[in-house]
Amino acid sequence: MEEETGAKDAGEIGRDSAAEGDGDTYDAKAIEVLKGLAAVRKRPAMYIGSTGPDGLHHLVYEVVDNSIDEATMQFCDRIAVTIHMDGSVTVEDNGRGIPVDIHPKEKKPAVEVVLTTLHAGGKFNQKVYKAVGGLHGVGISVVNALSEWLEVEVYRDGKIWHQRYKRGRPTTKLKPTGRTKRHGTKIRFKPDPEIFAETRFSFDVLSKRLRELSFLNPGLKITLIDERTDRRHDFQYKGGIASFVEHLNHNKTVLHRKPIYFKDKIEDVIVEVALQY
Repeated sequence: MEEETGAKDAGEIGRDSAAEGDGDTYDAKAIEVLKGLAAVRKRPAMYIGSTGPDGLHHLVYEVVDNSIDEATMQFCDRIAVTIHMDGSVTVEDNGRGIPVDIHPKEKKPAVEVVLTTLHAGGKFNQKVYKAVGGLHGVGISVVNALSEWLEVEVYRDGKIWHQRYKRGRPTTKLKPTGRTKRHGTKIRFKPDPEIFAETRFSFDVLSKRLRELSFLNPGLKITLIDERTDRRHDFQYKGGIASFVEHLNHNKTVLHRKPIYFKDKIEDVIVEVALQY
């Protein structure tokens, strides 16, 4: 009897719920499909963690990580990050430059594919990047999606290439604007106030992160400039993580002056260890 009563109750509940929901039909038309970078703007926290200060600064980290990957492969030895008066940020490196030739499948410039498509990049190809700082492959396109505007300038094959975007969509075509002997990529973006409640970057927060990245990449020079306050930090540590350990312990009494350090490679895995008592 109890089981029959339960089944009847369940049926009644189902009928009541359906009756109450008749005004909002749930069918195929109710399924929303977010294409391109629309999903990022709809749910930004899924991609950068939050739309607070942490998420805001994460935009810079994503762009810098692309430059770090170039440095890891020995194609880049300088990265410059500049906070501008208008609240935008520029990240520039002297790497190979994002490819500008037409992508064979997407039929548009590779740099545009990278900036407008999730999971697009060279990090998945082990022939292009043997070691990388991240493999999610959404970074730079997410930055583009969450920016009020973004400009990319690529120095490659003797030419300067430029393109501008607004909230993830290209507003100009990629075009050459001059000739150069330089090589590398420069990206300038302004966080979208429609996404972030606060769009002011912290010099100290960025400085701490860039210092750590410099320690992890021996010989790489990273410069942080704040045009708002005329502050500047230059980071370059040839000692790598051994120098990082010394930095962490600089106010402590150590038992041995130099950190213990060793590095080895087994097949494609590189391991570095530094410690100090």
